Amino acid sequence: MVRPKYKITMVDALKIELPNIPSAIALAGDGEENLKFLSRQTGANLVLRGQELLISGTEKQIDLAAKLVRSLEVIWIKGNTISSADILTARQALDSDRQGELQDLQRDVLARSRRGEEIRAKTFRQRQYIDAIRKRDLTFGVGPAGTGKTYLAVVVAVQALLANQFEKLILTRPAVEAGERLGFLPGDLQQKVNPYLRPLYDAIYEFIDPEKVPNLMERGVIEVAPLAYMRGRTLNNAFVIVDEAQNTTPGQMKMVLTRLGFRSKMVITGDITQTDLPLNQPSGLTIALQILKHVEGIAFCEFSQKDVVRHALVQRIVAAYEQYEK
Repeated sequence: MVRPKYKITMVDALKIELPNIPSAIALAGDGEENLKFLSRQTGANLVLRGQELLISGTEKQIDLAAKLVRSLEVIWIKGNTISSADILTARQALDSDRQGELQDLQRDVLARSRRGEEIRAKTFRQRQYIDAIRKRDLTFGVGPAGTGKTYLAVVVAVQALLANQFEKLILTRPAVEAGERLGFLPGDLQQKVNPYLRPLYDAIYEFIDPEKVPNLMERGVIEVAPLAYMRGRTLNNAFVIVDEAQNTTPGQMKMVLTRLGFRSKMVITGDITQTDLPLNQPSGLTIALQILKHVEGIAFCEFSQKDVVRHALVQRIVAAYEQYEK
């Protein structure tokens, strides 16, 4: 068994001496948000004094908090940021005896952003999703905002593109109006739909220099376009991501699914609770999930509020809406 790289002593409370200031900052989080979250999860009180972490409470509370801190060591000891999702996944691993699987998840770095940040799955469901994308030609990722559906798909796609596994990366989404009118926006059609495609550009810029993207787009290596532009095409040797698929009509969904060509891979992402279609218009994503659920070779990954990896408040907002809509 590997000995811990920090000292643990017991006086009135459990004391953990962290190896350096960067690891202490990573564990504590911005405004010590991680320590507060750990306290809410365990009932223990966690206080950081320099490199010294003090954990107080009942014996059971202290033990749980200490186990969570140790289970996150792979991340914080390198000074890498810890999120509430990391803490919840560690708690889930402890409760279900999946510590080995947790360590594999923590060590599996998918990529590094241009700023050098490690990109990895933060929940078991996210890792299942990534494995599905890698192994299957068609994957559906369905769930609430903030679960990393689109972002992780772009990560896998960009890495595959840079490794020359595909000739082109195509990102598309329906330009459905969410309370705003395209006609009132300035510019030509492409300029009008760009606001809808902005999140896809943002994800690409995490890994490819923004100055290089226009050249790649001119050469057709990267294409970011409204879903309507896919009609009549056969997408060979391409990695295709269809975002916000809940806003497709059944006809649009069938159209884009049947564009899948040879040596290609497609990922469909969406949140069936957030459709912007007219009230009487069924969602193409909802229909596709019903029709294709027994079709061999297709992967379906369903995310929940537990997989939200944005601000901790986003997770609570999603949970509140889920409870209200039951």
